[in-house]
Formats: sequence, C-alpha cells, structure tokens
Amino acid sequence: MIAKQMITDGVMPLKTSETARNALSWMEDLRVMHVPIVNESIFLGLLSEFDLYDSKDLEAPIGSLELSLNAPYVYDYQHIFDALKVMHAHKLSLVPVLDQHQNYLGCITLQSLLEHFAASFSVSEPGGVIVLEVSARDFVLSEIARIVESNDAKILSFFTQSAPNSMRLQLSLKVNRIDIEPILQTFNRFQYDIIASFSEQNDHDDLRERYDSLMNYLNI
Repeated sequence: MIAKQMITDGVMPLKTSETARNALSWMEDLRVMHVPIVNESIFLGLLSEFDLYDSKDLEAPIGSLELSLNAPYVYDYQHIFDALKVMHAHKLSLVPVLDQHQNYLGCITLQSLLEHFAASFSVSEPGGVIVLEVSARDFVLSEIARIVESNDAKILSFFTQSAPNSMRLQLSLKVNRIDIEPILQTFNRFQYDIIASFSEQNDHDDLRERYDSLMNYLNI
C-alpha cells in the first residue's frame, strides 16, 4: 500500500495566519502533537506542540514561529513503510503526504498506521503466536511454513527482527490455530529454538484453573 491510499480524513492543515492559541486548540481537538502548515496548497512545514509551548505570545501568527522540525514528509507514491520510518525517526504523531510538486495532499496519522498494521498482522484473528530464533543463513520460510501446515494450520502473518551485528534472527509467527502445542513439538523435533509462545488456549486454561480453584474454595 502506498502513502496516498493511507491519507486520513479530518486533519486539516493550518495557514500561516492562524494564531498559536488556535493551533494549540486544534491539536487538542485532534489529539495530535503536530499539524502541517500550508500556503494555498504548498507545504511549508510541520508545526510541533513544543514550538507553540516555546512561543511567548499565543496570539502571534504561527507563520512567525521558528519550527523545530526540518519539514518531514513523504511523497504520495512512497510505501507506507517509508511513512512509518519518517514517523519513527522524528517521533511524529502524523506525517504529511505531498505530490511531486510539493503540493500538500493530506497526512497519515500514527493511529491510522497502527490500525492498518494491526489488520495486516491479523491481530484480531484467533490463533497463537510462536517466536523462533534461527541463524540468518539457515532461514528458509518455506520450511517453516511446511512445518506449520503439517499440523493443519496456516501462517496468518510473520515478521523478523535482528539485533545489530548479529547473525541470528527472531521470527514471530501468527498462526490460525489456538492449540499450538503440536506445532511447537514439531519445531522441537526439527531442532528450532523456540524463544516464546503465546496462545489463547493458555489464557482459557488459566482462567478455567482459577475458576475451578475458586469453586473448590467456596465448597470448603
């Protein structure tokens, strides 16, 4: 998905003539810490709430303020990973989206990105999570998928993580099976290092055990 497809409705940019007080009120209403500044449709910069707090005159136009951010943005054709990278680098609550002529098209909020990635990683789907550690040289996704599928399950999503200067990878797999014990046993047989596992079945079992303990206590 590209940045243009992720533009959030409802976050209007401010003009340079708006006062610092109005800008603060606008940020509070939108629950964001940044807001774009435009002149007509041309993107001028990104105003931070810290710029406003540093202002000695809340009635001053925001066009007179010195901006602490170096106008971060993404182009409409860039991937949303680029938007996330810019957000992370500058600790932004939103990132402006521009066309190739520097015209402001809209913005992507951190909330909308979180919702998108939550859906992409099948967060709300029932199932379990398995975290493996493998050598980067030995990482073969097709073999991992085969092990999961041999236990009548599917990989809903996965992502990798590596430490700096390390040849080891951590793989987090979300599978569509709540009872993941057979999958774990198969990974053990193939000598995979299982770092952690999380299952709704475990949560259900813990809840059942607590309920049974409570009933036994009440029956005493």
